[in-house]
Amino acid sequence: MTEVNRPPRARGWTRFVTARPRLTLLAALVLTVLAVLAGSGVADRLGSGGWEDPGAQSTYATKALEREFPGSQPNLLLLVDSGGASVDDKAVAAEADRLTKRLAAEKGVVGVGSYWQADASTAPALRAKDGHEALIAARLTGDEKATAETLDRIAPSYRGVHGPVEVKLGGIVAVRHEMQQTIQEDLTRAELIALPITLILLVMVFGSAVAALLPLGIGIVAILGTNAVLSGLTRFTDVSIFAMNLTTALGLGLAVDYALFIVRRFREELGTGADPVTAIGTTLRTAGRTVLFSALTVAVSLAAMLLFPQYFLRSFAYAGMAVVLLAASAALILLPATLVLLGDRVDALDLRRLFRRGRPANTSGTSGTSGTSGTSGTSAEEGGRAWGWTASLVMRRAPFFALGTTAVLVLLGLPFLGVKFGTADDRQLPSSAESHIVQQHIRDGFPGSPGGGLEVLAEGKATQAQYAAYKERVAALPEVARVDGPSVKGDSAYFTVLPKGEAVDDAAQDLVRDLRATDAPFDTKVTGTAAVLVDSKHAIGAQLPWAAAFVAIVTLLLVFLLTGSVLIPLQAVLLNALSLTAMFGAVVWVFQDGHLSGLLGFTSPGSIETTLPVLMFCVAFGLSMDYGVFLLSRIKEEYDRTGDHDRAVRLGLQRTGGLITAAAVILAVVMVAIGTSRVTNTKMLGLGIALAVLMDAMVVRSLLVPAVMRLTGKATWWAPGPLRRFHERFGLSEGGEEPSKGAQNGATSHDVPADNDGDGSPDASGDLREVQSTR
Repeated sequence: MTEVNRPPRARGWTRFVTARPRLTLLAALVLTVLAVLAGSGVADRLGSGGWEDPGAQSTYATKALEREFPGSQPNLLLLVDSGGASVDDKAVAAEADRLTKRLAAEKGVVGVGSYWQADASTAPALRAKDGHEALIAARLTGDEKATAETLDRIAPSYRGVHGPVEVKLGGIVAVRHEMQQTIQEDLTRAELIALPITLILLVMVFGSAVAALLPLGIGIVAILGTNAVLSGLTRFTDVSIFAMNLTTALGLGLAVDYALFIVRRFREELGTGADPVTAIGTTLRTAGRTVLFSALTVAVSLAAMLLFPQYFLRSFAYAGMAVVLLAASAALILLPATLVLLGDRVDALDLRRLFRRGRPANTSGTSGTSGTSGTSGTSAEEGGRAWGWTASLVMRRAPFFALGTTAVLVLLGLPFLGVKFGTADDRQLPSSAESHIVQQHIRDGFPGSPGGGLEVLAEGKATQAQYAAYKERVAALPEVARVDGPSVKGDSAYFTVLPKGEAVDDAAQDLVRDLRATDAPFDTKVTGTAAVLVDSKHAIGAQLPWAAAFVAIVTLLLVFLLTGSVLIPLQAVLLNALSLTAMFGAVVWVFQDGHLSGLLGFTSPGSIETTLPVLMFCVAFGLSMDYGVFLLSRIKEEYDRTGDHDRAVRLGLQRTGGLITAAAVILAVVMVAIGTSRVTNTKMLGLGIALAVLMDAMVVRSLLVPAVMRLTGKATWWAPGPLRRFHERFGLSEGGEEPSKGAQNGATSHDVPADNDGDGSPDASGDLREVQSTR
């Protein structure tokens, strides 16, 4: 063998992952077992709240009231139903009084009160309008875990029939506890739905059962590792149970993405005659670098949620960053080690032979442009030609597709202009949930808002006359139905203010602002559901520009390092943001306005929980960049090799379009499985992200990107001298090779043969020659 034809020796990362592949896999197995042990029972240590700003006025007031006046904020409500009798019936009153005294004697329960023990000023708010239901209120002490344990202990003794009355449990503690249990059950069901469907789709994509199992293995390792990370984090900070849904979705989805591109490139290299180690080396220099860049862009988008104070959002950053980095690590370490051991056997167990009787199979071990094996060469070639034809058509009509696609996306996003922000409450649960039933009865059947009053904490020395004067000023506010109090303890006191409308509507939020603006001879701080919402919206609004700037700047830098262009990073950020419009429009039209609520099985609260758009943006933007990096890296590789801009765009889409679409469909399946949840926020997250992923892969990447790149032409690759030199020194690209002379000199399609077979796309043999020419 001559020096020219001798395969290059494995170096650097390739040598690290291929030197002892069996030892690498054994170490991974041991670490995975340890992760299973460390992450077991993690769901029981996760919280179901986290929407409030810990540094807000409402949070301070809540903690102070719980400390000084534990009965001021009941978090457990017992709905006592007297059936056909009146709640004032002697037998009903006696049984209710017995339950009230018994509840007051329970450990971990304080501030117990009821309609039957209330004074004349507060009793009407605790009695239903029809006179057949009334409330017992109490506060369970401690953090979320302690209150959940107390509820588990006492609930069976109070729920159900007691003589002449029937009792149901509600209140924020019951809602959150039921939400946590529902999420755990739904997550298990989602995994049972997603895993087998994902495996079937992977078999359809790869053909080989062996190759199809590799992405699932990577995903399982990432999920188990992330559970261990979350378990460790719970010892230092609060983590939301909602984050486990993201762990499953991103673990499977990104594992499929990364494995698709690595296995496809590996099989392509084997098809050129390379041995497994050489094929892995080329794969890691090309697709491996793309996976690394993709993981970094997704992680950066998720990291932006760390800038927000709510632990609900921060939890998704913890889970998302962990699962992304673990999925990428597994794809860049475990997968190459496995592929080296498998070699050509990666194509073993071709299940689709059962459906190809009488047709010759492709035994070349490569997929051509489609990235699949086990299909006929003609099938693979036709798949690539379809994407090449699409790219050619779009670029021939670039203005039409650019303007038309943009107009459609903007139109789909218009409903978001009418968004109304709210807070998560019992309506997140299915209508059959006990706590939802209780809260709905209170909303519909009780006067005022007994479960959604505002508390005003007063701190500082004051006389009874000063308290009375302040109470009069508050009672005079237009949205106030009633003011109770003050309850005084030392230099502290509190008033309870009941709004006329619902607990968190616009009027209640305006009342919070009015209360905070009302003059008082002492320090006042307002809390309650509406106050928490006002503070949460303020916290998100204050941090949102910083988070958006962080995502934009770091993404621009990463895409510049990948492409060396000034214009492509700007295009990537703007087109990614545009791809999310359909998701946000659908979220408002469906989940806020209630369209399709019957079909999808949820109760619309008439608003969108404040943190959800931030979460969905960060996740969907990151995933869009994931697909964008895969497409741009291949376009960049072709442009570096030929210098022909239009041909590079066409070949880039031709060689990645099928893979990106397959990856998007599989990720959408996982997200739809998450979207089968009975909790509305989780349903919104799953179905919304699924829509965003499909729109990005099938509309933005297939139509908008090639159209815009055709319009910008070779200026797409321009960069000023200093930045060009910076990229030459620090930048990375998928090809890992020096740009061709044609690219450096601005070669056109006349300088490089197109291997065109007449339909606007290269033939299969041309594809192989192009792959070989870069090695």
